[in-house]
Amino acid sequence: MSRPLRLLLAAGLATLGLLGTAAPAGATPGPPDAPEWWFDSWQVPELWAAGANGSGITVAVIDTGVDASLPELRGKVLPGADFIGNHSDGRTDFDSEDFSHGTAMSSIIAADRGFGNIEGLAPGVRILPIAVPLHGVVRHGTPPSNATAEAIDYAVGHGAKIINMSLGGVRDESEDGPDPCPGAVQQSVLRALRAGALVVAASGNSGDGNSPVEEPGVCLGVVSVGAVDRNLDVTSFSSRHPYLTVSAPGDNVPSLSRDAAYIGEGTSQATALTSAALALIWSKYPHETDRQVLTRLLDTVTDRGPTGRDPAYGYGVIQPAAAIAAAAPAATAKNPVLDAVQPLIISAAGVRRLAAAGAAHPGLGSYQVRPAGTGPEPRLITLVGLAIGALLLAVVLLARYRRQRPGRPAARVAS
Repeated sequence: MSRPLRLLLAAGLATLGLLGTAAPAGATPGPPDAPEWWFDSWQVPELWAAGANGSGITVAVIDTGVDASLPELRGKVLPGADFIGNHSDGRTDFDSEDFSHGTAMSSIIAADRGFGNIEGLAPGVRILPIAVPLHGVVRHGTPPSNATAEAIDYAVGHGAKIINMSLGGVRDESEDGPDPCPGAVQQSVLRALRAGALVVAASGNSGDGNSPVEEPGVCLGVVSVGAVDRNLDVTSFSSRHPYLTVSAPGDNVPSLSRDAAYIGEGTSQATALTSAALALIWSKYPHETDRQVLTRLLDTVTDRGPTGRDPAYGYGVIQPAAAIAAAAPAATAKNPVLDAVQPLIISAAGVRRLAAAGAAHPGLGSYQVRPAGTGPEPRLITLVGLAIGALLLAVVLLARYRRQRPGRPAARVAS
């Protein structure tokens, strides 16, 4: 669907209260068949009113690029970088599918309410778009050999406090070496942590299979995110990992594309919401460190499954309202994500001990390269107008499934 048709139909639907500005001001955002239920359970409007809306925080979205021309993202997308080889500034989405992965994740994080009543969790943030070559999704030009590592370094060098990587992929031990996390990527993660940033990545969508280890989620110091549904039950597709950190909503999540809107499922969406939640916390407490902000998130999760950390939920399901209401953690508060890598963060020579440190991750056997998969397919929100005579009298909102390319990653990057 082209953007002009999309906007024309949205204008017609607004008169029926189905889309756009016709929704009541306090109504839960999202289309009728995919409300953004976390706005209610997390008391998001109250958080915004109390000053926690993401303002002052830059979130780097390392993905397919971001369509900065979307009205719902206007003024929020900074000039970024293109490590695909297209010589863009990141503000073009190079996803070969209509889903527009990078744009979709950015809309989940920061979109103003507009088309489809879709609204981002942290509308005050600024998005730093960084395009990378995703296997099976987009590849043009001549990307650098360490695109992911360079993208992380770029994010840190351009002020990102939170680095969102709604992507992942497994490596071939015979081709890529024995380390689940590429050395260059791990070093970039450590540099990001030394700079005081937080790195968030998807756990993968292979829960229905054998949940292979995926990077960059497996990299030391990364917040790895799984997906839950509205009942806070882990989704079947969310990969199970002993190193999983937290879980977040990843089922029936609406998002914007270049020209339309989709309802999708995946740990990509859960990762975007986790990054947005961290931005809410940090905007409320701008003088706290990355350790304090992440500790707030980890200390207030809803523990599901076996007590403590488990492969399905990590430490539990995030609850940003509780994290914001919690007492300020001490600057040296225990933090399992950062404590595990602290010797490497503070030591420039620490990166040479990564092989030994990597052994601390339980359950890391051999692994094979294959696309991570997006999990269940996103549904395109299709709008159909019915004309009677010369006037548009009725419009209905329909949904149909749009199948992505088999094995499309959520996504796998060239590291």
